[in-house]
Amino acid sequence: MRTTILLLFLAAALSAQQPNPRQQPGAPITIFAPEQHDLYDGHFVISANRVHMVGGLNDPPGWNHMDNDAKTVKPVSGTAEIDVDEIKNTGKFEARLKIPEGDLVLAIDRFNEFAPCQNGGIVASLHEHGTDSGCGDNNWPKTFVYLAGWGFGHATLNGKPLYQDYEMHFMVTQGIRDRKTLKVSYPLPNKKGPAGEVNPATQQLDFYIRSPKQDTRNTPNREVFLHFFAMEITWK
Repeated sequence: MRTTILLLFLAAALSAQQPNPRQQPGAPITIFAPEQHDLYDGHFVISANRVHMVGGLNDPPGWNHMDNDAKTVKPVSGTAEIDVDEIKNTGKFEARLKIPEGDLVLAIDRFNEFAPCQNGGIVASLHEHGTDSGCGDNNWPKTFVYLAGWGFGHATLNGKPLYQDYEMHFMVTQGIRDRKTLKVSYPLPNKKGPAGEVNPATQQLDFYIRSPKQDTRNTPNREVFLHFFAMEITWK
């Protein structure tokens, strides 16, 4: 009996230490998960404007396409369109952009779960990134994600194939970048609490396409990491 009680106690303690993307330590607000709502249909239709490109298409190796200091960020024309079913993990993500090299189109061909927190490839209402969210890498600060999708997709440039079957990701989040300077304050010196270094008064969309092949000279360490963000989000 003592052994059983001890094992149960240890299991509970270990479980409590595991990061949970939907239940963050130190958070005083509790909300219902989308699937707890009787009227939740899982259908998200979102447009994103005021798009910016991080770096360039043909940057030499050694680039930083996270660029928290916004040194290589430049505006590009175009929009990103999301029309997905979070319950069925189906739908469409497509960005049509005008970059210096011409007309760039990015699209997800199929959604895919790369980690359990991604819930089949499309997920709503969780925390991602940072060092302790329980989901995603630490390239970005921890943020509340309103909607995110992962999968495989393609890119075309001026109507011709550019990338095929590359990994893609999009996420609609709290404001990671400053609305004026576009800089990311991450990591934030003298951070006072467990919340991420974001501004909940704003929203943004980040999306990227990246190659399977890696290159440690680059940040992130991929041969290709084409990264965009949009600072104006419209829910439909």
